[in-house]
Amino acid sequence: MLLLLIGSRGQAQSSANKTNVAAAAKQFLQTLDANGRQQASFDWTDAERFNWNFVPMARKGLPLKAMNEQQRKAALELLKTCTSAEGYRKATSIMAMETVLKALENRGPDDHYRDPINYYFSIFGEPGLQKPWGWRVEGHHVSLNFTAVNNSLVAGTPAFFGSNPGIVPSGPEKGKQILKQETELAFELLHAFDKTQLEQVMIATDAPREIITGNKRKAMLLDPPGLPYSKMNSSQQQLLKHLVAVYVDNYTKLMADLLLKEINAAGWDKMSFAWAGANAWGGGHYYRIQNPAILIEYDNTQNNGNHVHTVLRDLQHDFGEDLLQKHYQTAHNGK
Repeated sequence: MLLLLIGSRGQAQSSANKTNVAAAAKQFLQTLDANGRQQASFDWTDAERFNWNFVPMARKGLPLKAMNEQQRKAALELLKTCTSAEGYRKATSIMAMETVLKALENRGPDDHYRDPINYYFSIFGEPGLQKPWGWRVEGHHVSLNFTAVNNSLVAGTPAFFGSNPGIVPSGPEKGKQILKQETELAFELLHAFDKTQLEQVMIATDAPREIITGNKRKAMLLDPPGLPYSKMNSSQQQLLKHLVAVYVDNYTKLMADLLLKEINAAGWDKMSFAWAGANAWGGGHYYRIQNPAILIEYDNTQNNGNHVHTVLRDLQHDFGEDLLQKHYQTAHNGK
């Protein structure tokens, strides 16, 4: 059972009080001056809420580099309330990887294209009111989007984590691999399939150059789906569940439980696993996992197969949209 897998690995935090996220967002905003609050705050209906991305680019919101120490601490505390210890480790490690990448690219001290504090925090709506609100942290290789209703998180996707390099090749951090389980478990699963299963798992000889869904506002199931869960043996099924749990475990237990409920309701019998490209590290490779509830994509093709992109999409509740429609309908019917 996937829930037991998550608990046994101890990565998901215990369920927090439902007001903690709103309280952390309020505390962050209270540390800001008027200009900072204006830069970090958006109306709930602002289209910027859906304008997510994961490449180096100019962004809206308030960056860590424009914050003082107190403000940065409050911003990161907000991140802690919405992620597990493992999810928080990944996000902050990816931010720190910008320093490694800057050195590998031989960029000078005045070159800030790679910058571990060039990550932006944005608040949408007013935290704590009996109305929807949300927030986002975003920069190179990190985009985490959260939605809350009645002071409780209802959605945490799209969720993007990436790492360049995937494995640090040299220097003081040589060998560091932030997204290690996402890679190693997938290879283990791939190598567990027999020849007949591989004929369905392998959807292309060459891996796509990027995650297929990109930064689209709405993600859909992708074709071909690959090998269904029902055609895997029990050990392969457990490996697939373990791999899915790696992505779900980036959230607090409360948020992870919501995702697990959706996955189970959609049916593991409708889950599938697909692979494209090389069957070992060092060559471009790609995989995806999907059922009607979720879509996971992993792509490692850039920099000679040492540049990882991963994304988790909730096919029904990205940005909390379907859940918000139900909330509005319930509120309207209750009048």
